[in-house]
Amino acid sequence: MTHIDTSRPETVLPTPSHTVGPFYGYALPFPGGGDIAPVGHPDTLTLQGYVYDGAGTPLPDAFVELWGADPDGNVPDVDGSIRRDPATGGYLGRNGVEFTGWGRVQTDANGHWYARTLRPGARGRSAPYVSACVFARGLLVHLFTRIYLPDDAAALAADPLLSRLPQARRDTLIAAGRREGTYRFDIRLQGEGETVFLEFQ
Repeated sequence: MTHIDTSRPETVLPTPSHTVGPFYGYALPFPGGGDIAPVGHPDTLTLQGYVYDGAGTPLPDAFVELWGADPDGNVPDVDGSIRRDPATGGYLGRNGVEFTGWGRVQTDANGHWYARTLRPGARGRSAPYVSACVFARGLLVHLFTRIYLPDDAAALAADPLLSRLPQARRDTLIAAGRREGTYRFDIRLQGEGETVFLEFQ
């Protein structure tokens, strides 16, 4: 039996502080996660940008997951984004032929991310977009958003989601065209210019 002397106050040390998790650097990354477009496909485009925290600091340990329709506006139902060797469990990579529409990329040490995917076609009344999901330290719940392409002003003006937003907020969902086939889309988690995030119920 353990006896505790209650006549002397115990010295209680504070618990050391910790960065709020979860931490995604282990097990979630996979090589080639941003190579979504089949090799040599003529409708390939590059999306790239930075993930910023509320202070405007780039995050070196965030993840961006992307889902997109094919150029005809169809959502792929093909398996095989992450293929593993059945014997070793090691990562085999994409087959380079099938378009699954899905990819996962980690930001680099400067908070930058990029992915190559196919130019999405319009679906229903929506302008063409790529869905994105952001994971980062300090986020206990991941965040969903959309990346619209700036190429068709009429389609953007008629989009059911974009048309409900004030212009300044709307602009946070539209990528900037930098050069042919390359678009920049920065994700701001908080603060000035915060990206519009979506809630699914």
